[in-house]
Amino acid sequence: MQIVVLAEFAVASGGAEKVAVESARGLAEAGADVTYIQAIAGPADPLLDHPRIRRICLGTTDIWQRPAHKAALNGLWDSEAAIRLGAALDGLPARPDLVHLHQWTRSLSPSVFPVLFSRGLPVVTTLHDYFLACPNGVYYRFDRAEPCTLRPLSAACVAAPCDGRSRLHKLVRVGRSVSLRAALRRRRLDVIHVCDASLSRMGGLMRNLALHHHRVDNPVRVANGPPAEPARGDAIAYVGRLTREKGADLVAEAARAAGLPALFIGAGPLEDSLRDRPGIELLGWQAPEAVWRILHGRARAIAAPSRWYETGPLTIYEALANGIPVVASDRSGASEAVRDGVNGFSVPPEEAALTRAFAALGEDATAARLGAAAHARYWAAPMTLSDHAAALLCVYDRILTAQGSRREINGPLNSAA
Repeated sequence: MQIVVLAEFAVASGGAEKVAVESARGLAEAGADVTYIQAIAGPADPLLDHPRIRRICLGTTDIWQRPAHKAALNGLWDSEAAIRLGAALDGLPARPDLVHLHQWTRSLSPSVFPVLFSRGLPVVTTLHDYFLACPNGVYYRFDRAEPCTLRPLSAACVAAPCDGRSRLHKLVRVGRSVSLRAALRRRRLDVIHVCDASLSRMGGLMRNLALHHHRVDNPVRVANGPPAEPARGDAIAYVGRLTREKGADLVAEAARAAGLPALFIGAGPLEDSLRDRPGIELLGWQAPEAVWRILHGRARAIAAPSRWYETGPLTIYEALANGIPVVASDRSGASEAVRDGVNGFSVPPEEAALTRAFAALGEDATAARLGAAAHARYWAAPMTLSDHAAALLCVYDRILTAQGSRREINGPLNSAA
């Protein structure tokens, strides 16, 4: 089977890129022939070094590196990116059976969809965020620090000053959403949800499009080694971008109230304000291997109290796989993996609720019990790379069958088109 994985980066600099790269590797190991097309010029993850993976770079630039006026216009519709993608597809030695899109907002724009549809290629996209429905991509009111309740592209939505940057930026994003809706109108698009909450929420937000919904967990590439000993840890840990929507400030406040240090791995807008608080340790960004080495020795728990409807932060699953309890926002899709009081706590992203959870984890017996359960429950049904690839191939099979495309999945996979 011939699969094109289309993303904007080829390194795991964020959750979407990480899933794209790991999915490509998993599919190749399952026997599919994968062409990984990265839009933005840059390095590639070593995971893409596999005999069944061909990598193509379109050589575009990150929209945030372009002049403001050009970035705004290209964000609406980037004709050059579309031309380059079309040439790359037409130059492949074998016609793809399916294209799996992971990202399009940083350089590709809605212009890539007509390129794919015009070639008669089945298209599936993983919903790592809400850009398919919401102009700002997170269905969150930055002006109110709360989830959005407006219908996307309604008059109230367009008028709301909800963007995290500016009203002008919001208008550009509204224009992009309008372009996207036009590109997708009356076209079949298969979408993969990474959590149940996304499936229920996005289904309602995108009723006017011809979407076909599927549910596949993100892969978690963690070796089954000795679990951490969270009762020996000295801090509540936070891993990721330091922003209000992700709740980094809540971790600092609740940890102080619970009488525990807070350890932050990452960077972001809240970095300076967090640095001035007592009981806070900022380590900045770290390599993945260093992150888990640090957390194994320091973390009593990992906190992910997102204020927005985060679809599936991988850190939560990785923590559970490492035997570290999780305190997750009940708005997060990944909280579906957390059993309250069993392998962690699923709580509202509020200081009082977080403080209670952190205080409970301050007891050695509780931290040890939740950590042991986290490890045991995760490894009873792990979300491995091979399991993820098998689930994707089943989805691809259904899509190709529905569209009358040739199937080569039920038997051994080979390189024939």
